[in-house]
Amino acid sequence: MPATIPARLFDLAQRRPRAPAYHVRRDGVWHATSFAEYGAEVSRAGRALMALGFEAGQRTCILGFNRPEWTTFDLATMAAGGAPAGIYTTSSPDEVAYIVKHSEAPFVLVEDACQWEKVREKLDELPALRHVILMSGAPRIEHERVLSWEAFLAKGDDVSEGDLMERVEALEPQGLATLIYTSGTTGPPKGVMLSHDNLAWTAKIAEEIVGAGPTDHMLSYLPLSHIAEQMFTIHVPTTCGASVYFARSIAHVADDLKEVQPTVFFGVPRIWEKLHAGILTKAGAATGIKKRLLNFARKQGTLAAEARQQGKTPGGMALRVADRLVHQKVRDAVGLGSARICVSGAAPIAREVLQDLSSIGIIVLEVYGQSEDTGPTTFNRPENFRFGSVGPRLPGVEVKIAEDGEILVKGRNVFLGYFREEEATAETLQEGWLHSGDLGEFRGDLLFITGRKKDILITAGGKNVTPKNIESALKNHPLVGEAVLIGDRRKYLTAVISLDPEASAAWAKEHGADPAKLAHNAALLAELDAHRDVVNGSLARVEQVKKLAVLPRPLSIEGGELTPTMKVKRAKVYAHFANEIEAMYADA
Repeated sequence: MPATIPARLFDLAQRRPRAPAYHVRRDGVWHATSFAEYGAEVSRAGRALMALGFEAGQRTCILGFNRPEWTTFDLATMAAGGAPAGIYTTSSPDEVAYIVKHSEAPFVLVEDACQWEKVREKLDELPALRHVILMSGAPRIEHERVLSWEAFLAKGDDVSEGDLMERVEALEPQGLATLIYTSGTTGPPKGVMLSHDNLAWTAKIAEEIVGAGPTDHMLSYLPLSHIAEQMFTIHVPTTCGASVYFARSIAHVADDLKEVQPTVFFGVPRIWEKLHAGILTKAGAATGIKKRLLNFARKQGTLAAEARQQGKTPGGMALRVADRLVHQKVRDAVGLGSARICVSGAAPIAREVLQDLSSIGIIVLEVYGQSEDTGPTTFNRPENFRFGSVGPRLPGVEVKIAEDGEILVKGRNVFLGYFREEEATAETLQEGWLHSGDLGEFRGDLLFITGRKKDILITAGGKNVTPKNIESALKNHPLVGEAVLIGDRRKYLTAVISLDPEASAAWAKEHGADPAKLAHNAALLAELDAHRDVVNGSLARVEQVKKLAVLPRPLSIEGGELTPTMKVKRAKVYAHFANEIEAMYADA
């Protein structure tokens, strides 16, 4: 198999020219593009970059939602010997300018006029930027540096296929293939340098773990700036020949999921939490025979999941009846009727959520890793998983626990370092070992994440508290969107809660409450306090949460409290809601 991702695409274009590479929905119909056509598009885009003076070793940037132009430009950049860098669509003009300037990109691909405006506003600060290219369908923009997608591709006709293939063949396994800019929970984002071998090797391992092949199809909807979505949209499909469906937008994901019915589906915890909350709400409304049937099916689903976790193959008439009458109908209804494997990653997810989903026949396998090791470090398998764990090591990857509990990783998936950040690289990469910053422990061959080094709270009494499990337990309530533990250098622990918009709106309607005043609604606060008491019952005294404060609005990317991958920026939460936090310690 070819050793680089671009070479794999061109190989597929020859071996399976008519097979569908990707699908786009237009006029209510999903239209397929073959691997031969996909390869031709990437080739033409790569030659266009060369015609415009793009040199091997340079970088490009991409700013837009998941589209064929995104992946085409990404692969074309690599084919031409460069390294693409995705930028989150939610980024501000300052954040966009930082990445474009830091990467010294001479070319930037943008989705539309809105994203172009972010670049235009900062043009004077971007001396290396030569051209901004618009994705197909964007309104015409009259500017000397702007090219339409069609005008850009036309430039490729001036460069021969042979010239591009020379660059593809010259790609070195340890050469820079892509930059993944971290979402920056603390400070400016860092450019994670991934090599061609990092991408190709990890994609092959992921293909083997999920059993991906030409008959599989996936839905692309999470930010392509993130390595996990790149794996499922670009690298794994290009390795195994699977096809990709591009979601129309985030707003249409639920509908697209039902139409596409992917065979492999990756979601961040928030996706699974919302699915879980919706199912619980509908389950709670069931009465009579429907309720009894649902309870029966959930019991069978739970027993089947427990058997699978013990390495057994569940069966029997009761499970078949439950699956036919309930489980399959639920999976079909949410868009997972054909899913062979469902995966959760990028952030922690509560064990209870996974267990509840398994009770209605949806087994979600948790994966653990980071951009710095090309996505996965460990991966639960259908034949070897435990809810609450993040699975066994990847084949060929070494994982060990340092004396202080930090997870260390070594293998062909470990990155080259941070772009233009020697000090940060030296701190993170030591003697070939990636210092993850996460805390964990092995139970048998399965890894369990226990927290994050930088998130540890040290109370006024000198006790170390890891927030992860406490926050996950607090979030295991339909009304809770996010939970952030407070208590560093404090006498006791508290937590701030942001409400789930949909669940809280439904609660307000049911209880005749003012949706704008739920943060102070006595009945709602009593319900959350009762949930906190249940959580506290399973915690050591030093870990127990004394008070809760409901925030006046949800945490958000726009508000600055969440990264684009929905990780909480603790410092921003502390700063933005200082009044609510201090009120909980007024009598301390």
